[in-house]
Amino acid sequence: MLFAQAEGPTLQPLWTLTGDFAAPESAYYHAGSNAIFVSSISGQILEKDGNGYISRLSPDGKMVSAKWLTGLNAPKGIRSVGGTLWVTDIDEVVSIDIATAKITARVKVDGAQFLNDLATGPDGTVYASDSNLARIYAVKDGKSSVFVEGTEQVDIPNGLLVDGTRLILGTIGTTRGRGQDARRGAGPAPSGHLYAFDLKTKQRTQLTKDAVGGIDGIEPDGSGGLLITDVIGARLLHVAALGQTRVLAKSSGGGADFGYIVSKRIAVVPFLNANTVSAYDLTAALK
Repeated sequence: MLFAQAEGPTLQPLWTLTGDFAAPESAYYHAGSNAIFVSSISGQILEKDGNGYISRLSPDGKMVSAKWLTGLNAPKGIRSVGGTLWVTDIDEVVSIDIATAKITARVKVDGAQFLNDLATGPDGTVYASDSNLARIYAVKDGKSSVFVEGTEQVDIPNGLLVDGTRLILGTIGTTRGRGQDARRGAGPAPSGHLYAFDLKTKQRTQLTKDAVGGIDGIEPDGSGGLLITDVIGARLLHVAALGQTRVLAKSSGGGADFGYIVSKRIAVVPFLNANTVSAYDLTAALK
């Protein structure tokens, strides 16, 4: 899928893979294994059908294992702690040993309904957004707790990223009423926000007042700014450290929770409805 840049030529994909994905929701680059992992929902986003799976790709676009790990329900956000991959799965966070491709734990998150994105902290804490309950959970040592909650605090939460001593949150907005409705694309365009929460005090800071749409993926750009995908508006945006926002590219389909190879400035974008994953070199777009 092509990305039309806001200014300049269209971003041509370095590579595109199709045929092995079923509603791919999240892509994540794990530097330790030099691998890209992609979660496929493979069914309804809240259905416990056991059809969900994770694929393993090489950075140059080769399919290493289409069904590297199976037996999940509707996996979404992916991050890692060392050699362990963590993924959200409706009302659980699941840990996977990367070396053996084996599930090592399934942690039930108390009260969760729609766990969406996931982030990992330096102390091993796993943070997961619940887009139905306007809540962010913290999971550590097999136990879950509420980190922050309430629509006034988190709108409809989606994208997460731990950045130093803060948790970055990208929201879908409040205009659609429920998280799954926003992902289906019904109703008026959402108005999301980009926030940072201090991991210790939980104090919230708004990172930009610019229009950012319905945020799905968040990645650091390597220079103090952030890259985000607006899954509803089908845009890829850059937010500078001081909050200035610009549209890097637009596409005909909304890119979901993307992975980023910061050393090469390559974004790996899953397209949920097209069942494809494409990689883009953002070097020129970030100038």
